[in-house]
Amino acid sequence: QDVALFLQEFNAPDIFMGVFAKSKCPRLTEICVGILGNMACFQDICMSISKDENLGQVLLQRLCDSDSPTLLETSRLLLTCLSQPEVANVWVERIRENPSVYDCVCFIMSSSTNVELLVKVGEVVDKLFDLDEELMLNWIKSGTCRSVGPSVDDSPEELPDFKIVPCILEAAKQVRSDNPEGLDVYMHILQLLTTVDEGIQAIVQAPDGGKDTWSLLYDLVCQELCQPDDPPIIVQEQKTVLASILSVLSAMFASQTEQEYTRMRKSKSCYFLFFFYMPLIGSLIRILQYMEGCRKRAADNSKESEQEETGRTDVNEEDFHLKILKDICCELLSNMLQELTKENTLEGLHQGHLNEQTCSCAFQNLLPLYFASVESFLEVLREADQTLADNLEKRFPSLKVHT
Repeated sequence: QDVALFLQEFNAPDIFMGVFAKSKCPRLTEICVGILGNMACFQDICMSISKDENLGQVLLQRLCDSDSPTLLETSRLLLTCLSQPEVANVWVERIRENPSVYDCVCFIMSSSTNVELLVKVGEVVDKLFDLDEELMLNWIKSGTCRSVGPSVDDSPEELPDFKIVPCILEAAKQVRSDNPEGLDVYMHILQLLTTVDEGIQAIVQAPDGGKDTWSLLYDLVCQELCQPDDPPIIVQEQKTVLASILSVLSAMFASQTEQEYTRMRKSKSCYFLFFFYMPLIGSLIRILQYMEGCRKRAADNSKESEQEETGRTDVNEEDFHLKILKDICCELLSNMLQELTKENTLEGLHQGHLNEQTCSCAFQNLLPLYFASVESFLEVLREADQTLADNLEKRFPSLKVHT
């Protein structure tokens, strides 16, 4: 902090402004932006930097730089400022008034292969959307005109007509294997989009009908996260990213249902929702089973030894996040069960996704809140496997059909 105050006393931000205006050396620019980012970690200096309108505009222009290290330091500086409640609104307003920020951010997300940069830019977007719904709506609606973007030389370069959702998906695909935290960030951005109708429509009314989004999220749930060979405790580690993914899937599913789902079921635009229907249901039930395993483990641990006050706080926080995940998981599962046909159910039985154990787990978590969904599924199950339906009715007497 002493160094930061010393630099401010000798007008370092003004010196850096001169560097940004005249330097052709990318490393020098990177260093100057990085130093400003370090200085901004301290509240008073951050407020001073943020209130300098000229400096603020110049820093936003750095997002159109073609140098990845400079972009990384610029994103870090922006995230630092956006994380300071005293000045966050100043930057949100400044970004809202600069349409080029949208274009540059989309360009980075859609074209960069630098995972560290993609994660930091994702954190900036996530913070912006979380802070300001109006800005998020503006970005959802953007991409209707051609824009001037970054280029290596001084001549402007025309950028593609960016849409926010494909850019987010492209960045998520880049970070998914190398950076779990980055994947978490981009899944949360998608979740934030689904909190407004315009965001849901931007996803499901894409030219591909939302297929790219559904396919990526389906693949993550069914092929990568919380897999059969993972220990149940893995759900603790993955609870936030799973909650975001399932929340988006649930919003997409509900949106398609509202749009005359039965009539559209055979159309190409929504066929992907049913193509791997049962594996997703199987994954949802497995997540619920793993959460039950975690709950039993926590209960056993509490019997063995009394936890300290801080320990109880941590456990309560874990329980809170797991409860959110469970609620989202149950909502999606109940909606999917209601849409099952006899053919779907037979497929699930054949593939092993549905059996007495998995159905019991589903019923235990869904009842009594989603009684109608369970009852509807049981009717279909009775056509596919009468014996299994009878056994489940014995386990859950409230479902017994009264004639």
